[in-house]
Amino acid sequence: MTNVLVTGGCGFIGTWVLHDLLVRGATPIVVDHQPQPDRWQRVLGKNIDRVKQVDSSLLDPAGLQETIERFDITHIIHLAALLTPACQQDPWLGCQVNVLGSTAIFEAARRSQRIQGISYASSYAVYGPEAVESDQPNRPPTFYGAFKQAVDLIVEQYWRQYQVASVAVRPHVVYGPERDQGLTAGPSLAARAAVNGDEFTIGYRGRVGYDYVEDVSTAFVRAAFECPPGATVVDLPGELATSEDFAQAIAKAVPASTGRIHVDGPSIPANIPPRPNFIANLFPDWQPTSLLEGVRKTVAYYRDHP
Repeated sequence: MTNVLVTGGCGFIGTWVLHDLLVRGATPIVVDHQPQPDRWQRVLGKNIDRVKQVDSSLLDPAGLQETIERFDITHIIHLAALLTPACQQDPWLGCQVNVLGSTAIFEAARRSQRIQGISYASSYAVYGPEAVESDQPNRPPTFYGAFKQAVDLIVEQYWRQYQVASVAVRPHVVYGPERDQGLTAGPSLAARAAVNGDEFTIGYRGRVGYDYVEDVSTAFVRAAFECPPGATVVDLPGELATSEDFAQAIAKAVPASTGRIHVDGPSIPANIPPRPNFIANLFPDWQPTSLLEGVRKTVAYYRDHP
């Protein structure tokens, strides 16, 4: 029996991780302070009853270890975190949740001595906006990015000191069905608006990498199940596109939306990896979903879930 502890399983990516785990026949055990979201019903359907949600805290290593023992956890997928705006508004809370909470997960795994593999969410936010050829160090520009970088360093020590193996997955802008929170939810919300015949404005500009959500969920699941020795960090490839390119992809998937999807707002940083380690180096068979295909899948989902 494969029992997987998923932190942040009520979130956007977490919901698709649960979907992937259920398809593979695994049993997800969710630690998340949020109540069961409506998106679970839409994405998981009748399999929702196979998901177990427990009342535990990221700041309680002993409680997390007890959960690991009680449910015979074999793997961990750690997604829970406060995002950029919350970390900027309250750095102390962000540090507690993102840094101490992640440390608590690894400490519980160390003490249990039964975990076969851990994957966890790092982020392109650890990379600064500097170009690769710049003489300046590539530094995270936000508290969120700094916290993620700190976790990566801490996790490396859990391998060096205690041989707790893990894979950090770094997606860029994740899009797809059910993405509805944050500035970079704009393209996903625009796809939904296109299906509904509405106008919508993507509220930022810039050329960034886009990762389709089911690719991202597969990355986390495979990384946990096929976790190699060490503290591995992998970048998702992220198809580079501007907000205008994304709007054009929506127009191709929904021709009637042409002229109804607009772009406005500030440019967001590209967060350039100076020395990327792409996930294909870990999984040579990795085939990312193209932006156009990901948009088409998103549109098809919203047509089936009006």
